[in-house]
Amino acid sequence: MNPVLVAHGTRKGSGVAMIGDLAERVSGLLNRRVHTAFVDVLGPTPAEVLSGLPYGPAVVVPAFLSSGYHVHKDIPEGIAASGHLDVTVTPALGPSTAMVRVLADRLIESGWRPSDSVVLAAAGTTDPRAASDLRRTCAMLSATLGSRVELAFAISGTHWVGDVVARLRKRGAERVAVASYLLADGLFQDRLYTCGADVVTDPLGRHPGVARLVAHRFRTARLSIAA
Repeated sequence: MNPVLVAHGTRKGSGVAMIGDLAERVSGLLNRRVHTAFVDVLGPTPAEVLSGLPYGPAVVVPAFLSSGYHVHKDIPEGIAASGHLDVTVTPALGPSTAMVRVLADRLIESGWRPSDSVVLAAAGTTDPRAASDLRRTCAMLSATLGSRVELAFAISGTHWVGDVVARLRKRGAERVAVASYLLADGLFQDRLYTCGADVVTDPLGRHPGVARLVAHRFRTARLSIAA
């Protein structure tokens, strides 16, 4: 099995390094090299990576927190362009209980208090499938924390995180914590730091739970291939 981790891509060097670190951690858990590809901004592309793999089946794990355009269109198109005939694509990383646990851990380590108003801040999407995934994650995090979590986006427009934070303060929130639902550093994470919240969590990619989840995706696919 040739494992391939496919992420979005960013111009920010620290964000690219985070994805590289994630791939290295997963490589250690699997005891085999995990290749990385990106669907936007930088390369190599999924087509380039898949076409250069050694003989044998490949498993692609989408390093995305919901199943939107990149998962349903970019990755399949990259597989088709590669000419690789034996590729298994796993589900995206979210929604999942594992990612919700990572979100909760990030909040706790960042100084979240049970009395805080909490905002789940995603990159943003116009894809209804991804939007549904994000709402589900928001509901799961609400159940975990025992209080309502608001969904917001790092992109400007409807439900922009800064507007949601301001609205919560007008409602009387003394403190607002923003839970970053982003995998790596980049433009969107930078926007979260300036949204006016009291607490903004770090990206999720370097949390050990993410590496364990990715490794689990690869192992499950490998068992399916073997069966």
